[in-house]
Amino acid sequence: MKKINFVGSSRDDLKEFPEDVRQDIGFALYQAQCGRKSTNAKPLKGFGGAGVLEIRENHDGDTYRAVYTVKFRDALYVLHCFQKKSKSGIKTSGQDIELIKRRLKLAEEDYNTNYK
Repeated sequence: MKKINFVGSSRDDLKEFPEDVRQDIGFALYQAQCGRKSTNAKPLKGFGGAGVLEIRENHDGDTYRAVYTVKFRDALYVLHCFQKKSKSGIKTSGQDIELIKRRLKLAEEDYNTNYK
């Protein structure tokens, strides 16, 4: 089973989600740790394949997302957890994409330092 690591404020942000959402995302992350993929996890567009995935959960008319990467052999990194604010379309905002890119670089640095 892969070790799970949270980048930036992702753990604290996840703790702010409603209990049902936290449990569903937690189970999806557990599946990822075990090498499986939740039916709620989809590749995040713009990251070249299935190395960065997004878990989508709906609750009381709101949408919550957790983005993680499985591109490392020994570790899973949760890059960003947020409540989707946009009322139009399903596209992730440019600001969130930039944050995910920065945190993915931090995850790569951490992995190279602590796992190689």
